Amino acid sequence: MSYIDPKLRSRFESLSIDLKNEILKRNVRLYTIQDLIKCLEDIVAEA
Repeated sequence: MSYIDPKLRSRFESLSIDLKNEILKRNVRLYTIQDLIKCLEDIVAEA
């Protein structure tokens, strides 16, 4: 189950629904903005 730190919630919510769904299905734990950026980079690299 993915976890998004409450401090990142507003940044996470600013993403498109497709990106949010992709992040959530990866079962990641995002505590910092760097964690979020790394996850987004991984998604882009796989595309």
